[in-house]
Amino acid sequence: MEYSPKKMKDLLEQYGFQLKKKFGQNFIVDENIINSIINKSEIDKETLIIEVGPGAGSLTYKLGQFAKNVICYEIDDTLKEVLENNITGLNNIEVIYSDFLKANVLNDLKKYNYSKLYVVANLPYYITTPIIIKIIEDEIPVDKMVVMVQKEVGDRFKATPGNKDYGSLSVFLDYYFDVRKLMDISSNVFIPKPNVDSIIVEFKKKEKIYDLKNKEVFFSLIRDSFTQKRKTLRNNLKGYNLESVEQTLKKHNLDLSVRAEQISLEIFVEIANNL
Repeated sequence: MEYSPKKMKDLLEQYGFQLKKKFGQNFIVDENIINSIINKSEIDKETLIIEVGPGAGSLTYKLGQFAKNVICYEIDDTLKEVLENNITGLNNIEVIYSDFLKANVLNDLKKYNYSKLYVVANLPYYITTPIIIKIIEDEIPVDKMVVMVQKEVGDRFKATPGNKDYGSLSVFLDYYFDVRKLMDISSNVFIPKPNVDSIIVEFKKKEKIYDLKNKEVFFSLIRDSFTQKRKTLRNNLKGYNLESVEQTLKKHNLDLSVRAEQISLEIFVEIANNL
């Protein structure tokens, strides 16, 4: 596969493909960026890759060269000719033309043998968060995710207590993963050029996660604590045993007048386990 804006435009034109705004289609055309993603992902021949939204296959092609297998989910089946043209010669790539959010991924993985499972993708920006949530809720056993996302969304993913971007999603992700930014991405590496900045974020599965007495209670507590970010825990948690919540907060020199954005994962776990 050859990488350049002109080559990509010519290929799309050759197959009469029309970009669809509803699917957030922005295709990478810079080989250096793709090589950086591959290097930072630390893929090897024992790795099975899940790619969501392969698009024209710019990243897919390189993933196929370095990984044991690649399984892709592409919602737009009109991309079939373009995508398959770009991954010609690689027999370790399976493309499933369906909506990842509706897919039974655990079932799809059963046919593969692998030592490590990574998600590596330029995620469709309009459904980035639902994709991450699905991976968590479906308990897809990923060891690591290296994904390109809109900078604003990525900032929320990696936010820490006290940061304006810190929210319920930040806490959910912190429970399962160590999250860090790997690099900034210019909008110039895409066709068409998006109107937003991008970053590559790494989610690495934590070796040890906190024990929870009741996972449902914990996740409900997080969601409710951030219902109205500018309100205190006293206001957001009216349906909870506030006496118990306050007892836990006092151990950390806090009280019910604190906002959720000031509370760390460790404290949220302790509150949930004491309810």
